[in-house]
Amino acid sequence: MRLGYYMGYAPPGKNPLELIELAQEAERLGFHSAWAAEAWGTDAVTVLSWLAATTSTINVGSAIMQLPGRSPANTAMTAATLDLLSGGRFLLGLGTSGPQVVEGWHGEAWGKPLGKTREYVEIVRKALARETLEHHGEHYDIPYSGPGATGLGKPLKLMMRPLRADIPIYIAALGPKNVDLAFEIADGWIPIFFSPEHAREAFGFDARNGFDISPSAHVVVTDDVEAGRDFVRPILGLYIGGMGARGKNFYNSLVRRYGYEAEAEKIQQLYLDGKQREAIAAVPDALVDDVALVGPRERIADRLDAWRESGATTLLCSTHDVNALRTMAELVL
Repeated sequence: MRLGYYMGYAPPGKNPLELIELAQEAERLGFHSAWAAEAWGTDAVTVLSWLAATTSTINVGSAIMQLPGRSPANTAMTAATLDLLSGGRFLLGLGTSGPQVVEGWHGEAWGKPLGKTREYVEIVRKALARETLEHHGEHYDIPYSGPGATGLGKPLKLMMRPLRADIPIYIAALGPKNVDLAFEIADGWIPIFFSPEHAREAFGFDARNGFDISPSAHVVVTDDVEAGRDFVRPILGLYIGGMGARGKNFYNSLVRRYGYEAEAEKIQQLYLDGKQREAIAAVPDALVDDVALVGPRERIADRLDAWRESGATTLLCSTHDVNALRTMAELVL
């Protein structure tokens, strides 16, 4: 199992340069990759461009670039450019994001994410292979021929020659059908809130050679285990309780599949009723320990055995603490 650094996105009031400094340290420590994310704040591409320019060996990945934020052709151009500028170090992580972001920020219909992802990846691969781009599907029509079309559009091929036509594509997925799709059409999978003990049953996957399973996990190195859990608890409370509506929250559904049905129900009810602090306090210790690495060095070392046996091939360490990166490098690399 190798290590990646999950940079995430810069929180409000923070500069992404702080994350880039940590990614540079991850490179010095021998990490395989560093991954930038985006929600509705700092974007992933700009951060990765800066990171690629200030590093030389670490792979730079998007975890994730949001599908509704870019046309597939634009994503192909961006991926080819980042890969060229980085000397072949770019990893293209894609995902739909959730309905709140898709409709509330990007102004697109949530629609059918499985079909849209399939078409999107197909178009990106065609473009990177410098095929003359023509695609007429349910979700994408290239050249466009629908209402308002001028009729002047013609199939084009990527003007530049990519350094690699086979840039690795990763898909972020939570549900079993999405995970099946990732294994079918992608080179890797980026799961969030991955429980080593429950993941195979909850996600419904079988590891295969050459396919990179890259879960992210919060890493909190501290002698005070309870304080470390309290650092992770608000993140879990937000996603389980507030990222979606009753009956439509993918993270809530996931932890239910882990066996936390009653706890997930309580957290969501409290959060959506405006009782965020109570919702956060309701996140059980066992769930935090399932999906995160918290505690002193020895406790984390013991816990890593489960991750090694889980099928994970790259563990993406989520932290803003340089000591956590150094501890993980000492334990794994």
